[in-house]
Order: sequence, then C-alpha cells, then structure tokens
Amino acid sequence: MVDHRSLDVGGIRLSFQVSGPPDAPPVVLLHALGEDATDWDLVAVALAAGRRVYALDLRGHGRSAWPGEYSLELMRADVVGFLDALAIDRVDLIGHSMGGIVAILLAEDHPRRVNRLVLEDVAVPRPRAKTTPTRPEGELTFDWDMVLAIRKQIDAPPPAWLERLGLITAETLVVGGGPRSHVPQDGVAELGRLIGARVVTIAGGHLIHRVEPKAFTEAAGTFLGCAVEEGQQSW
Repeated sequence: MVDHRSLDVGGIRLSFQVSGPPDAPPVVLLHALGEDATDWDLVAVALAAGRRVYALDLRGHGRSAWPGEYSLELMRADVVGFLDALAIDRVDLIGHSMGGIVAILLAEDHPRRVNRLVLEDVAVPRPRAKTTPTRPEGELTFDWDMVLAIRKQIDAPPPAWLERLGLITAETLVVGGGPRSHVPQDGVAELGRLIGARVVTIAGGHLIHRVEPKAFTEAAGTFLGCAVEEGQQSW
C-alpha cells in the first residue's frame, strides 16, 4: 500500500509517497531533474518489504510547490526540513542524477543524519560544457524555470561541492550506468574514489533503476542490508 501525502516545510509544500512498515528503518528516494516520486515506483515497492520508504517530489516537481526560487542547496534544505518534520534522525538516501547531488550536499553538510548513501549515475561535481535546454512542448509536470536554474548550477558547480566531499562519512555505493549513459563514467568512478565508496556498473544507461530495475534494486537492497520483495515485480 502506497500513501500519497504532503507536508509544509518552511512554507514549501512537499508531496511524497510513503510505503512499508511504519516502524521499519527509513530510506528516502530523491529523483532526477524533471522526474517525480512516481519514477521510483518499482524500487519503492521492492524495498518496502523491509523498509519505510519515502519518495519525494522535490520543489518545482510534481505535486510539490513550484515557488519560483530554485537551487540544489534549497532542495537540500527541503529534505532536511522533511526529515525534521517526520522526526527522522538518521536515514539512508538513494539519489538519482540531480537527486544524487542533493543527497551529496546533505551528506556533506549533515553527515550525522545519513547512515548509508546510494548514488545512481552521478559524476564528480566539476564544470562541464554549457548547453541550452529546449523546453518540451505541452503541459509539464515540473517548473521550466527550475530546470534552467538547476542546469546552470550543474554546469558550473560551486567549488565547495567538490572540496567538501571528504566530509561525507556515510557508507556509500556509487552505481554507474556504463557506456550507454550520457554521464561520463570516468567522472562517476572519480566520485566514488573521492568519497571512498564502493563503485559498481549496471549497464542500463543513465536510467538504471528504470531499465534494469531488478539489478539496481538488488544492488541497492544488498548494500542497505534490507530484504527486497521480488514477488510483486514484473521485471
């Protein structure tokens, strides 16, 4: 059973999906740019066998508020406020792409709050060639102004993001998508080295958990030390 809920964090409405036993250890899932909590549905239902699973819509996405003010640091603050609102002291985090950067920033600034960290196809935060994204046609499920603001940060990340990687104390698993991903895999490997993480490759491209849900969920579940429910999955 998946419950759809929302709460107010510092004046920002955050929508989320929650599943799994209420007294089970918590894990929070953070989606990529332009996605929302539903992107984690296959992963969430599998992990919910032994975890309390929270999948958020980050600000500017889905049913959460579109306040017009966006940065990855604000998203980090939203997640910390979310944990505080639910009285969650320590948590495991799984972050994909942009969500992985949010998870990194949280683990850098609040190392005591993060027990284990799973980063899906996230490269080390270094400047990259800037490109101008093209707005998709039709109605969007995310704020286009948010895309422009976040892409600007990812293209030219503050140096502190890289410099503070050594502050991360959480046990970390970095999962790369292999040669089919547009994310440079040498950057994924470098991130793992700098954090002191375990690095594995699942050759599903950038959308590993969607293209290879069984392999991704088994890797993440084993790393997190939790049971994974396979019977309900149509892998």
